[in-house]
Amino acid sequence: MNKINIGIIGAAGYTGGELLRILINHPNASVAFAHSKSQAGKPVYTTHTDLLGDTDLVFSGDDIQGLLNQEGLNVIFLCSGHGESQKFLTEYTLPAELKIIDLSTDFRDESNGFVYGLPELQKEKISTAKKIANPGCFATSIELAILPLANAGIIKNDIHVSAVTGSTGAGQSLSATTHFTWRNNNMSIYKAFTHQHLTEIKMSLGKLQDGFDKAVNFIPYRGDYTRGIMANVYTEYEGSLEEAKALYKSFYESHPFTHVSDAPIDLKQVVNTNKCIIHLEKHDDQLLITSAIDNLTKGASGQATQNMNLIFGLPEDAGLRLKAPAF
Repeated sequence: MNKINIGIIGAAGYTGGELLRILINHPNASVAFAHSKSQAGKPVYTTHTDLLGDTDLVFSGDDIQGLLNQEGLNVIFLCSGHGESQKFLTEYTLPAELKIIDLSTDFRDESNGFVYGLPELQKEKISTAKKIANPGCFATSIELAILPLANAGIIKNDIHVSAVTGSTGAGQSLSATTHFTWRNNNMSIYKAFTHQHLTEIKMSLGKLQDGFDKAVNFIPYRGDYTRGIMANVYTEYEGSLEEAKALYKSFYESHPFTHVSDAPIDLKQVVNTNKCIIHLEKHDDQLLITSAIDNLTKGASGQATQNMNLIFGLPEDAGLRLKAPAF
């Protein structure tokens, strides 16, 4: 097939950079433009220095409407901050056939015609969508830990989650809690019980388990490393560990990136990949589900590329067979 022509809005940030790394090596992709107001006119590799020698792209920054109207453009990725996508779609006129994949939180409630883009939840709906709202990183890791239970309709009690994320989860702009001197050799809780991803998590569980109304008690942690999320989720479960493993392996059998491990897992198995790896344990009447993803790939730009592949009828894993560091 002809290559997919792609535009990236907000290409200077972490998710924009990760998209560029994936897409310039994607066999079916061609990046038509990488837009950045702050870096306009500069080579992409001056911001994403690891791309030196890989691309001669220069950040565009002036006539966005002209970029959107260029002949042959197939899809744009919106990688600006939360709230910016709504402004963008209000300010600019998009061609009728142009696909949109939004990495912000703006349309994860599936408003304005957007489809929530978690392939393990609604792959078929994504495949025919024009507009995709890419899930949040914490939401992805937690939903993948719980979806098989919801699909079986057996979540009968509250869900408890503690999850830790790397510093890239806070974005590229500096703040008091992202400086090296504060983050290194440190850990802290933030947004306990109130994290913004709770809304989409509950929405997704409700899609599979009718009348889902249990609490999701979520304690997020800032970790002193760069990338990756490990979520530990537990809830009451009446079956055996063997039955739980069979349930999870069956649910994810047709999904190429989510795997159930019989052995305990660690973050280095998933960093720099689009994988989610899950491990199950049974403790008395509680099922403990550990879920690990990379917050920038499966939690953002990798999953966005996975959604692009589905929209355009490509193999789901095209351009996404990425190697974990492992050691």
